[in-house]
Amino acid sequence: MDRISALRNIEDVLSDFEAGECDLAAAERRVRGVLRTYATSFAERDAYRASGDPPVDGLVVVATSPKEARERLRALVDDPGSFEVERVE
Repeated sequence: MDRISALRNIEDVLSDFEAGECDLAAAERRVRGVLRTYATSFAERDAYRASGDPPVDGLVVVATSPKEARERLRALVDDPGSFEVERVE
């Protein structure tokens, strides 16, 4: 998915939300899906979710491997504590 397609898809979500055709939770899920598809469609990257100590618990990063995902999470958070990463489908 290219940037223009992603933006059009997000615009569709916003239009549906404004028209009352979906609620906020559904709109958030749809936008998250568009963003994840866009972010993982180039450079053979996958989304990885952290589980463990706050503040990294639940964060999702895009990386080429679990090792890179852990490095990205450590770079995002000052004191990540103990955590694991798993690929998000």
